[in-house]
Amino acid sequence: MGKHTLSRSKQWTTLLFVAVLVSLFYTSEVSDKLTAYYASTLSQTLTPADGNGDRPPSYTDLREWEVRLPQHNLDLPFPEGRSGRFVLFSNSRAHPVGWNNKLNDMLMNTWLAYSSNRAYVFHDFVWTRSHYPWAASSYGQEWTPRTPLNALISGPSAGGPWEQGDNAPRSISEAWFDIVCPKSERRIIHTRDVKSGVYWADGKVIFEKWQRLLSEAPERCIEVVPGSPEDDPFPETFDIWFWSTERSISLWDEFKVSPVSRLLGTSGIVQSAIDDNRRLFHSNGQSTSKDPFDNVLSIHVRRGDFKEACLEHAAENSTFYNWNLLSFLPDKFYPPAATPGIIIPKGRNTPDNEAIFLARCLPSAASITHKVQMAREAYLQASPMPARGSLKPNRLLRSKRPLDVLYIMSNDRTVWLDNLKDALRKDGWDRIVTSGDLKLNSEQKDVSVAVDMDIGRRSAVFIGNGWSSFTSNVVHRRLVDGKEPISIRFW
Repeated sequence: MGKHTLSRSKQWTTLLFVAVLVSLFYTSEVSDKLTAYYASTLSQTLTPADGNGDRPPSYTDLREWEVRLPQHNLDLPFPEGRSGRFVLFSNSRAHPVGWNNKLNDMLMNTWLAYSSNRAYVFHDFVWTRSHYPWAASSYGQEWTPRTPLNALISGPSAGGPWEQGDNAPRSISEAWFDIVCPKSERRIIHTRDVKSGVYWADGKVIFEKWQRLLSEAPERCIEVVPGSPEDDPFPETFDIWFWSTERSISLWDEFKVSPVSRLLGTSGIVQSAIDDNRRLFHSNGQSTSKDPFDNVLSIHVRRGDFKEACLEHAAENSTFYNWNLLSFLPDKFYPPAATPGIIIPKGRNTPDNEAIFLARCLPSAASITHKVQMAREAYLQASPMPARGSLKPNRLLRSKRPLDVLYIMSNDRTVWLDNLKDALRKDGWDRIVTSGDLKLNSEQKDVSVAVDMDIGRRSAVFIGNGWSSFTSNVVHRRLVDGKEPISIRFW
C-alpha cells in the first residue's frame, strides 16, 4: 500500500470518527449535512505529487473542534438556536487579499454583528495560491489553499465564548449557518444599497448605518453580498479606502474596549510556535522563568516587491494605514504637498516626493539601524527614574527595562538582510533573531504571519511600517494589552 493510499485511509478513518461524533449531538438531517461538508473539505487536502513530507496540514483535529462548538445546536434558546439571529458577510471574500486586510474587516464585522445582537458567521481564510508557503506546482489544479480561522486566532470572532454574563449570540461556522439559515430563509443585502450614501463618510456614520440596518431587520438570517465590480469595486463592509484614511479613528475608543478586541486571543497553533521557539529569545544570563519578550525589540522590515507598493502610496499621496494614524503615537507622517507648476505622470509623484515616501516606507539599512538605536534609547529613557539614593539612573534604566534581543520580521532572504544584521550587531545586541530562524511544523508554517504578529505584540518595543496592515494589527493588539505608546514606533 503506497503513501498516498495510507494518507487517504487515514483521512477517511478520521471522517468516520467525525460522523460518529456528530451523530451523537445532532439530528440525522443535520448530521448528514455537516458530515458531507467536512467530507468535501477533507477531500480537498491533497498529497503533493512528489510525496515529500512538507505539505499543507489537514487541520483534522481543528475542524473536528469547530464541528463540535456548543453553539452549533438548534435547540438552544434565543438569540441562538433555530430562532437565533445571524449575519454572514459574504462580501468579505470578494478579493483574495492577505490575512491582515481580512483581519481588519473581520474584527469590525464581528463588532458590528455583536452590536446588532446577531451571531457573526466565520469561515476559512483563503488566499491566492502564489502566496501559500508551499509550491503550487506540487499540486493538482483542484487544490485550493484554505486555513481554518481558529488556526490563526482565538476568541469570539472564531466561535469562542463571550464574557460570563454576556448573553450575546456566539459566532458560528459557515457550515452551521447553511443549516440554521437555509438559503430560502435569508435576506440578501447588497453592499451597494448601503454604502452608496456613506462611501466617504466618517467611520461612526458608516458603522451606525450598518448597525441600524442589522438591528432593525426582522429577518433572522441576513447575508451581505458584494455588488458588481462596476457598482462597488471594493465591496467589503469596511474597505481598503476606509482603512487607508483617518475615518476609522473615530471608532477607536469604543472598539479598543469592546469584547471583540479584549477577547481576541492567540490561537493554539500560534502559541505552540511561540513555545517551541522561546529559547531563541532568551538573552545571555536571562532566567528561563522570565518572559523573554520583555527583553525583545521587534522590527517589521518588508522588502521584496514592497518598493512597488511604496511607490503606489506615493502616487496616491496617501498617509498611514488605520490604527497607525492614532494621534498619540509617535513618528507621524504628513504627505508632502504637491509642487506647483509640475505636471506629474499618471501613477507617479514628483521625484522629491517619492524619495520622501521611500525613506519612510522602504528605509535603507543605515536608516533602519539609526531608528533602532533611537527607539531603544527612547524606551530606556522613558523608564521610571530611580528614587533618591538608589542606583545610578543609567544602571537602573538598563536593569529595569533591558533590551538586548532584536527580532527582525522580514520576507527578505538575500545578502541585504545579512548586511543589515552585521550593521545592527555593532550596537551590542546580545542576540539577533530573524523570521527565518524559527523552526515551524506544517501547521505553524501555514500561519507564520500570525506567529510574527504575536511576537510583535509581546515584544517590549515594536517598530513597524506605517502603511502596513500587519503593523496596524500589531499596534491594535499592543494597545489593547496596555503597551505604552513610546514602545510603538514607525520607520
